[in-house]
Order: sequence, then C-alpha cells, then structure tokens
Amino acid sequence: MKRLGLFLVLMFFFPFSAWGEQVDSCDKRSKITVTGEAVVNVRPNKIVISFGIETWDADIMAAKQKNNDILKKAISTMKQSGVPEKEIQTDHLSIEPRYKEDYLKRDFIGYFVRNTFIVTLNEVEMVEDLVTKVLQAGVNYIHGIEFQTTEFKKYREQARELALKAAKEKAGKMASVLGQLVGKPIQINENYSGLPWRYYSSWWGWRHGRQQGMAQNIVQDARGDAGEISDTIALGKISIRGNVTVVFELK
Repeated sequence: MKRLGLFLVLMFFFPFSAWGEQVDSCDKRSKITVTGEAVVNVRPNKIVISFGIETWDADIMAAKQKNNDILKKAISTMKQSGVPEKEIQTDHLSIEPRYKEDYLKRDFIGYFVRNTFIVTLNEVEMVEDLVTKVLQAGVNYIHGIEFQTTEFKKYREQARELALKAAKEKAGKMASVLGQLVGKPIQINENYSGLPWRYYSSWWGWRHGRQQGMAQNIVQDARGDAGEISDTIALGKISIRGNVTVVFELK
C-alpha cells in the first residue's frame, strides 16, 4: 500500500510539470529574443570614506600613542570641517610585531599599529577639502571611497524602464528588416551581472602620504555587453544600469 500511495503521489505531481514543459515546447509562435540596456547617471548625495593610520615603534606603547595622536588630530580636523561626531566610526585596530626575518623571528623591527576609521559625508562637496586636511593631519592611507545615492531604488527602476523601451525598439527595428511586426511580449527577464552601479573617480591610491593618480581625471565609456551602449560617464556621477532580456511574438 505504501508503494501504491507513493506512485499515486508521483503521478499527481509529474503530469503537471510535464504539461508545463510541453506547453512551452509546443509553442510554435514565431518569436524574437532581444536584450535591452540603459544607463542612468546620478550625482551621489552620500560618500563613505575609509581612512587608515599606520605607526610603528620599537616600544609598543609609543607605537600606540603615535597612532592615537594622529587619530585625535584627524577627528578634531573633521569636526572643525563640519562632520558630525556620529558620522565618524572606528572600524579596525591591529598591533603586529615585525621582523626582518619573520619566519625565524630575527632582527626585530618594531610594533606596527594599524587603525582604520570610517567617515560618512552627506555633503559631497566637502570630500576634496576634507580628504586633504585629514591627510595633512597625519593619516597615511585611504582604503577606499564609496559614492552612494539614497535614491538608488528610484533610479534603478528608471534604468529598468529605459532598458525595456530599448529592447522593444530594437526588436521592432530588427523585425521590420524582415518584413514583420512585433507583437506582445511572451517572456521578460531582468539580467544581473556584477554590481548594478559603477562609479569612476580619481580619488584612489593614497598610501603613506604619497599621491598616486590624485590629479588624474578618469572619464570612461560605459558599454553594454553587446557593445550597443556608449555613454560617457561624467566625473562625479554614479552609473546605474538596467539590463533585460525580452521575448516578443512576431506577426
């Protein structure tokens, strides 16, 4: 009886699954499949900066004190520039003894203290002046700068809508060449590939107070996978992408 019950349960599920596949395979309508992509460039209204301080000394307390002094000076500088204290957060602290021969623990160099703190700016115009002042205060690393928008969802939907319009236009043009018309959409898929946004900036590469590419303005082309989108990204803009694949009926 148990086997018969299992057989009946399987018979109940399988026909519907097979029927769904059969409907798809039996769809003899003429179809065209196209992709559409769109890019919406948005000015960021929020910036998150990760700074790093590295100090060292043969005496562990001296190494820590040097690091603390730089951190206090940097925080004071940021407050004077108008950054609220709540937007400054310590992220990571580490202390590491180093040797010229690490494996054998020979020739002790000193204790290296690393401190990372995160700053959130809601006034994007402050970023250049603030970064300069913080580096002058003794901070010797910029680990990264993330440009954000608080209206990401709104612009993502905008990009998706434009991508759908691009897909419909492409399908229409391709069909007209063959003397056909585009009908209703049969299937719509949104494609995801990596991050849905991209930001191009020259603020990258500070290490030990040396400037690496700070003055280089990076303006690049954002192109779709098929090479059909060519949109120059203005420096200081977030590029939010929408990408869809649509199957249309052909008439």
